[in-house]
Amino acid sequence: MELKICHLYPDVLNLYGDTGNILCMSRRLQWRGIGVSVTNAPIGSPLGLSQYDLVFIGGGQDFEQQVLLDDLHRGRDKEILAAVEDGLPFLTICGGYQMLGAYYETHTGERCDFIGALDLYTKGSDTRMIGNYKFQCSESAGGSVIVGFENHSGKTYLGPSLEPLGHVLKGFGNNGEDGTEGAHYKNVFGTYSHGPLLPKNPAFCDLLLKTALERKYGKAELAPLDDAAELAAHDEMCKKLE
Repeated sequence: MELKICHLYPDVLNLYGDTGNILCMSRRLQWRGIGVSVTNAPIGSPLGLSQYDLVFIGGGQDFEQQVLLDDLHRGRDKEILAAVEDGLPFLTICGGYQMLGAYYETHTGERCDFIGALDLYTKGSDTRMIGNYKFQCSESAGGSVIVGFENHSGKTYLGPSLEPLGHVLKGFGNNGEDGTEGAHYKNVFGTYSHGPLLPKNPAFCDLLLKTALERKYGKAELAPLDDAAELAAHDEMCKKLE
């Protein structure tokens, strides 16, 4: 067994050590004897998403999102949209999560049209939502409690056809208003959680890996790992956020 992971836009979307998510997924596969390869796809490079089993898009600032617009609208937007509808697993963080939505409107009223793969939009605000936070994933997203770090001024609002990844237990989440965090559509998992997200949330990491393996091979069982250190870090942060 092997998973091929595409790291999309590592050159501009990599805030707060988001590349650690790639390292975490790779190690948890290798520790189980499952092969893994990672391909970086920076601005201007050929994509070919059909050759991959999982796509990761990290977070970036507003400026970096605008830099991506020309590259997206040269055809990558259509390819990403088709891959989402085909069930390719995606993990998207902050700016990468916003990018899959319809648009981002800055706090000065400028509109950046994005991919429209997810029924959501984001509006910039003067309020920065920052700090450690936690949220409970929906049952369809595994149901685990996630701990992470958020830092965004954009407020994301989900359309009626889209369910949140989870509900905020402590912090702001999508917009600091409706208690939702992230989005889950088909095999796309979008969240504001930097940190990186996966090392201290091993159950959620394994959910992503199992989703990708089952899509490729039909079924997959992940051997248990010794997650004592990871769970200790997770539980300690949960206590701090009580």
